[in-house]
Amino acid sequence: MFPTPVEKLSPGVNIGYRLILPICLFIWLLPLLAIFMTSIRPVIDINTGNVFGIPSEFNMIENYATVFAKTDAWSYMANTLIITIPTVIISVALACITGYALAIYNFRWALPLFFVFVAGNFVPFQILMLPVIDMSNRLEIFNTVPGLVMFHAAFQTGFCTLFMRNFMKALPFELIESARIEGVDEFRIFWHLVLPLVRPAIAALSVLIFTFIWNDFFWATVMLQDDAKLPITVGVRSLNGEFVQQWHLISAASLLAAVPPVIMFFLAQKHFIAGLTLGATKG
Repeated sequence: MFPTPVEKLSPGVNIGYRLILPICLFIWLLPLLAIFMTSIRPVIDINTGNVFGIPSEFNMIENYATVFAKTDAWSYMANTLIITIPTVIISVALACITGYALAIYNFRWALPLFFVFVAGNFVPFQILMLPVIDMSNRLEIFNTVPGLVMFHAAFQTGFCTLFMRNFMKALPFELIESARIEGVDEFRIFWHLVLPLVRPAIAALSVLIFTFIWNDFFWATVMLQDDAKLPITVGVRSLNGEFVQQWHLISAASLLAAVPPVIMFFLAQKHFIAGLTLGATKG
């Protein structure tokens, strides 16, 4: 068996690594732990300033049940799925087609066009807020879920294209040339040859985009004004009243909102890791 990276280190460095890693992991998970502890506290603890100490009683079932019983959490979760799933499908589908064209075809504007997709990833979303609002009003899609889906898909397609183009560029071009010599048309090459080879990359990209869109707060706040259309990330604000701050319920709702991306990651973990490491050992 090959030695692990830790086994290759000197004994002193190895011991330090094993001591520091759990500490770093605890510090990284500390905010999540604090939110969880807040989500199981009674409201009296928060009102009396017992935020970081041991809860006076554990109200986990009561707090989490209240989120669904007395709020529109189910509706917010459904809205988030309605927004996220079409965005992932549109973005990944467009990226596969565009990435294939930029990776396989050698036309004059291939590289400049690729740079346009790359440059779009460096434009801060906040700069685009006013133009997006103006355009959505002109197109009469402001405060609509399809409008938000279209803008999400437009913003994510640049990153997705960069992702897919690089993976398709690493494929052996001889396979495609052989298929062309055999008389296979371009669509069949794309559908039956290229897509199966980059399936792990598609899975990894789908998980990433699903997480990005599911956790979006900025564009949902900007584009949606109707409470009935809000996703869970924005809808949790309704748990706070004008004079009452229900941080225990907000913490519970926030953790519940994080569950679907985590589930999707574990369901696609095998393909996700394979997609991120695809081509890492080439050459």
